[in-house]
Amino acid sequence: MSRRPGNPTRRFAGGGSLGGLFHPKSRPTPLLPTVLLILGAVLVIGYFYRGSGTSGSSALSRLEGEFTCTLEIHQAIPYLKKAYGDSMRKVLHVGPDTCSVVSKLLKEEETEAWGVEPYDVEDVDVNCKNLIRKGIVRVADIKFPLPYRPKSFALVIVSDAVDYLSPKYLNKTIPELARVSADGLVIVTGYPGHSRAKVAELSKFGRPAKMRSSSWWARFFVQTSLQENDAAIKKFEQAATSDGYKSRCQIFHVKSFH
Repeated sequence: MSRRPGNPTRRFAGGGSLGGLFHPKSRPTPLLPTVLLILGAVLVIGYFYRGSGTSGSSALSRLEGEFTCTLEIHQAIPYLKKAYGDSMRKVLHVGPDTCSVVSKLLKEEETEAWGVEPYDVEDVDVNCKNLIRKGIVRVADIKFPLPYRPKSFALVIVSDAVDYLSPKYLNKTIPELARVSADGLVIVTGYPGHSRAKVAELSKFGRPAKMRSSSWWARFFVQTSLQENDAAIKKFEQAATSDGYKSRCQIFHVKSFH
C-alpha cells in the first residue's frame, strides 16, 4: 500500500526554509525599503541641482565639496544689488560656469544678464547650451579683446578666470573688462594659499591657479591706471555686515574708464 504524501508546506514551514517565504504573516526583508529610500534621495538631489539653473560642473563641485568664487557670486548678489542699485540691471559675467551666474541673475527682477565663458563647454547642461544658442552666453578667450563696444554693460563681474591668467595677460584683460563697463567692474578672486585647480583641470585652465594678495592687486590697479570704487566698497560692506555675510573670496570694486 502506497504511503500518502505529507504536507510539504507544513514540513517546510516547520523547518524554516521555503514555507517562511510564502507564509502570509512573514515579515518582508528591510533591504528593499532601504534601497528605495537611497534611490529616492539620489533622485531628489539630482533634480535639485538640475532644476536650480546650475550647470553640471557646478553641481558636481558642490557635491564633491570643491569651492569656486563663481559659486560665491550666488551668495553675493543681494549685496551687489544694494551696492550698485540700478547698475545691476544690465550685467556681464565673465568666468568659468558663467551659465549658472547668468541664470541666477535673469531670475532677478528688471535684470538683463550676459556671460562670457573662457573655457571649454563640452560637459555643460541643457540650460547652458540654450543660453549659448541664444547668444546670451559667448565662448571667448579673454586674453584677447572682447566683442563688445565701450560701456556696453552697466556692471561687469569677473570671477575665477583672473586666477588663471599670467600678469602679461592680466595687464590686457582687466582694462578690457573695465572698458566694456559703464558703472564699475567687480573682481572676485581667491585668497593666497587656497588651492583651486586639480591636476585633471590643468588641461582645461592651462595653468595652476595663482592666488594674489590684496596688496598685489592694489599695486596692479595703480600700474594699470584703475581706481577702486570707494563708494561701492562702503555700500557692499555695510550691506554684507548687517546681514552677517562674509565672503570666502576677495572682492574688489573698480571704477570704469571714463
